[in-house]
Amino acid sequence: MAIPPYSRREAATAERTDEQTTNGAGAHRLIDDDWRRWIAENLLIGNSPESVRDVLVASGFPPSNAELEVKNATESPYVRGAELLRNRLRKREWILSTYRKLNRLRAHPGEVERRHKLSRADFLRDYYSANRPVIITGMMDDWPAMRKWNLEYLAATFGDREVEVQMNRDAGTEGARYEMNSERFSGRIKFADFVRRLQTAGETNDFYLTANNNSSNRRVLPELWDDIVQIPEYLRDDRPGGFFWMGPAGTVTPFHHDLTNNFMAQVMGRKLLKIAPSWDIPVMRNHLHVFSQIDGRSAPVEPNPPLEQPQIIEFILHPGEVLFLPIGCMHYVQGLDITITMSFTNFVFDNDFSSFYNCNCPV
Repeated sequence: MAIPPYSRREAATAERTDEQTTNGAGAHRLIDDDWRRWIAENLLIGNSPESVRDVLVASGFPPSNAELEVKNATESPYVRGAELLRNRLRKREWILSTYRKLNRLRAHPGEVERRHKLSRADFLRDYYSANRPVIITGMMDDWPAMRKWNLEYLAATFGDREVEVQMNRDAGTEGARYEMNSERFSGRIKFADFVRRLQTAGETNDFYLTANNNSSNRRVLPELWDDIVQIPEYLRDDRPGGFFWMGPAGTVTPFHHDLTNNFMAQVMGRKLLKIAPSWDIPVMRNHLHVFSQIDGRSAPVEPNPPLEQPQIIEFILHPGEVLFLPIGCMHYVQGLDITITMSFTNFVFDNDFSSFYNCNCPV
């Protein structure tokens, strides 16, 4: 198994070590706790003691120090205790790999089915309880929003109201983490000015009204929720929900999974999606909370890959279509046009999966 790349801090440590070695001081430098953590991590993911020692020596540490540190790690009761946890995780990964293999036995493993006016019973049996995505058509035909909502109507009706929007998403070093740190990108703008930006900006990911802005905007734009229907075949009408999304062509939501089952109901414009099933999380480089390190913009579409690679499929969601995104399904979303989307989590079926989620840490 290959040694993983250093973290930024470890890379800086290695650079300092190289500099000290050049100056003749490398032989006197001791391995610090950052490197000890790295040693333990690599031993626990299955790299051999010899390969770990060789990397330490190549990074400028004296061979005797490297040998001793690796020996101490292999004999450490802490590392041995962590091995028990590693074995439990391996069992869970085996189960997910089994589901991954079984899923790929389907006749058309790389397709998301489109079903017209799917019944509640069929939706529950074939998709909701099976953790399978599906695109449902015909269920938004009675939405007033499908007839009324366009840029001119929205600007004329709500233009003087101030809405909350994610802004400057492409600015600085935080640009790639705008979803993870969404509160840092929150700004306010008159709705008419927001619409004008949509009309003139062209393709951009720099601003986007998202579900992260929902609580504020629902108070400011309550009439919008009068123009949608809760799709009673699948959603609870005693606890109406819905999250409002609106943005220019070019908006990007990076690969992540949700902690609930979700509906995406497309009102205006098209969205391109790339998705990978929940049992592919171990091969989707999900290293922090719900986010993947895979860049969806360049991720290759691979409907029938080798077992050790994620099954990424691509499709376009059109106006009037409702996409069911099952819990754990990794998804990347890109706006192809100026888009408006409503998303929902208030299903008639049990959708409480986050209450026993306790993984707000690297995994």
